Amino acid sequence: MPMKSRVWLFISMSFMFVLVWSSIVWAQALREETEKTAQQLATLLNVGRLIVDRNQTLINDPRKGDKGFTPEVFEYEVVDEFIQQTHIDLKHLPSHLPFLAKELLPQLLQSSKEVVADAQLVINQRGIGYKNFVPATFGSQAARKFSNRSHVKIKQTALNPRNLKNTPDAYEENMLKRLATQPAVDTSIMEWNDNEQTLRALIPLYYSQDCLACHGEPRGILDISGYPREGAKEGDLAGAISIHIPVQSR
Repeated sequence: MPMKSRVWLFISMSFMFVLVWSSIVWAQALREETEKTAQQLATLLNVGRLIVDRNQTLINDPRKGDKGFTPEVFEYEVVDEFIQQTHIDLKHLPSHLPFLAKELLPQLLQSSKEVVADAQLVINQRGIGYKNFVPATFGSQAARKFSNRSHVKIKQTALNPRNLKNTPDAYEENMLKRLATQPAVDTSIMEWNDNEQTLRALIPLYYSQDCLACHGEPRGILDISGYPREGAKEGDLAGAISIHIPVQSR
């Protein structure tokens, strides 16, 4: 082979190598950004659940009319808690945040505020104690609102959900069964399906002491909401936040 041809062959092969390597690096970066975004979305939804839980006594106070638990108050508390957990200010998103997170976190925050706004009439009703506005109810409604306005799907799910809309699909059921056999650890499941075009993420939720008033012992006795108690113990798997992100729609 003439020297000139060998030089051009070397240049062509080097160029192809650079293209392939760049594509691999870009795909890996995209995967990592998508997984981080899924984790941040789950954290934000769970922070909203936590804020509702912290205000549960106020929400269920039958003596008070206007509770002052407005969408704006809720947002303030969520933003503050999210900063403490992630060091990310939802009101001033940092430049290093993945583009997908910058797009989706404000949408989930807005959806969460709308759920609290929709519940104002119930929350502020005097003379009634239990309002059925609890962390699980909030989480389900916020997840549905967000999913309806986004290409990303979020839902709360469990092996034996009280709300049938939270029934797991086949993949979620298998992952929940896997999580149920493991000790309670803050470990998320992140898997890529459909030829690595779709991220399926499950972030486990575990029963805290506060949850046991409705979900603990004795098993089968009706709780305040009218559901049979699950007989759960602190640290048992309660369910998971399931997130479905199709990369091709980004």
